[in-house]
Amino acid sequence: MREDATPAASACVIDDFLERLRVEDGSSPLTIAAYRRDLGRLARFLRGRRRTLQTARPEDLVDHLHALRHAGQGARSLARGLAAIRGWYRYARTAGLVREDPAALLETPRLPRRLPRALSRGDAALLVEAPAGDRPAALRDRAALELLYGSGLRASELVGLRPGDVDLASQLLVCRGKRDRQRLVPLGDAARRALGAYLERGRPALVARRRDPGALFVNARGQALGRTGLWRVVRAHARRLGVRGAFPHALRHSFASHLLEGGADLRSVQALLGHADIGTTEIYTHLPTDAVRRLYRRFHPRA
Repeated sequence: MREDATPAASACVIDDFLERLRVEDGSSPLTIAAYRRDLGRLARFLRGRRRTLQTARPEDLVDHLHALRHAGQGARSLARGLAAIRGWYRYARTAGLVREDPAALLETPRLPRRLPRALSRGDAALLVEAPAGDRPAALRDRAALELLYGSGLRASELVGLRPGDVDLASQLLVCRGKRDRQRLVPLGDAARRALGAYLERGRPALVARRRDPGALFVNARGQALGRTGLWRVVRAHARRLGVRGAFPHALRHSFASHLLEGGADLRSVQALLGHADIGTTEIYTHLPTDAVRRLYRRFHPRA
């Protein structure tokens, strides 16, 4: 087998591409990890055909995607894998690693349009107000839930916050979104009070006698709270209350839906959510509002 067909050689050319994504494009660690898996899977498939990423033919890529589909991979995972493959070949052509792009004519799988699931106003308020008392963990949970619903943060944005990102006096925080894009996010009165209590009495107790990790939200061991830890926080309170369909992103969906129900314009909601494309925000206009539900229940004979 030629040197460039070894697993080490494949890993090297993949690493170079992923480093460019990280440094130049500001891609998130989650995107880079997913692309690494996708490209590594393709490299292993090609080795079975005694080919490499540099020598792959269009039919090899088609067969690889068909194999993934038959193995049960969904349309979204296939689309992400195809994005990784296309991205690598664009990089490879620019870098002179390949003369032709075998991925140029591959078609993206059609993705189902899923409507986001928002909580009712009552359930959202119940969930956010669930953490009670002055225990450090309760103060942390209340502040985190207030930010998810009151400011519409993504889970990754919330766990990426640092204490210096918060300005309680001006009721603003600096949020780092996808591709490390920054935006200013307003804090409502409830979020400001909850964050103030957490910063004053919650966080200092959680990081006491430990090396401060620099993250705004920390776990019981004084380490940075991760996405999985945040998910567990939300699910634990939702399960105790019997609130169904509650997870971190559901609170972000609820934030957007309730703003639009209250009369906010779409462009403002787009800016608050940090969407680069207003088409992403428009999906919330397809959700039935509470007013529409009430009309349906009142007037439809089968309601």
